[in-house]
Parts: sequence; C-alpha cells; structure tokens
Amino acid sequence: MDRLIVATLVVAAATAVAVAVQRRRPDAPTQGGWPMPGQVDRADFASPDAPWLVAVFTSATCDSCADVLAKAEPLRGPAVAVIDVEVGRDAELHRRYGIEAVPSLVVADAEGVVRASFVGPPAAGELWSTVAELRESSAGSSGAAEGGW
Repeated sequence: MDRLIVATLVVAAATAVAVAVQRRRPDAPTQGGWPMPGQVDRADFASPDAPWLVAVFTSATCDSCADVLAKAEPLRGPAVAVIDVEVGRDAELHRRYGIEAVPSLVVADAEGVVRASFVGPPAAGELWSTVAELRESSAGSSGAAEGGW
C-alpha cells in the first residue's frame, strides 16, 4: 500500500513539473514570408496597356521557374500580358520590387495594383482561377467584360 501511495505521489509530482515547464516555454516565433510588392509601375513591363499583368520573376538556373512560366503562358492574350522577368536579364526589376525568392509571380491590374501574388510554384488551377476571378470581379465593377483570356 505504501508503494502505491509513493508511486501516486511521484506521478503527481512529475505531472506538475511537466505542466509548469510547458507553461514557461515561449511560443515559437512567427515566420515572415517573402516580401512581395503591393504596386508595380506598368511602364516597367512589356505591354503596359494590357488590362492585366502576370509578371513571373524567374532565374535561368531555376527548374521550378520554368514550370511556373509554363503555367502562366496559357493566360496570355489581349487582356493579359505574361512577362518573364529573369534575374540575369532583369536584375534591376528584381531589386526595384524587392524580389528575394524565385519563382515569384504577381498579378497586377491596369493601374499596377498587385491583386494576387505567389512565392513558389502555384498549382496551375489555382493560378488560372485566381486570374479568372480577378478579371470577373473587375468586369463586374466596370459593367463590361474584357476581351481575350
């Protein structure tokens, strides 16, 4: 009987210590994401008059960058400019917009407001539906649909 009481007291003490240690442990620090621009100057990119810009920030040495660009290409049309912003060729644009990771992709409207962004390879369906939803919401607010994709 004495052993049972001692064992119970030891378990209770261990539980109390574990709870106290758990309460003292601080939460893990929050992890920040890669910064993405909130606005772009459409004159910095080809086809500044297209209603929508899909700028894909890439590197020639990045395999997943080529995949993201391939997913973006079907969006190209009269209403959507798809631009490859390769760091070796367009390093100044990467610096100007603070692009620190590739692949990165921004979807900007006619005024250059970034309406969506992705760091890393998005699923094709997610990218396409995002652009479609943005275009539909824009067309609905202006009262007219845009031509092309």
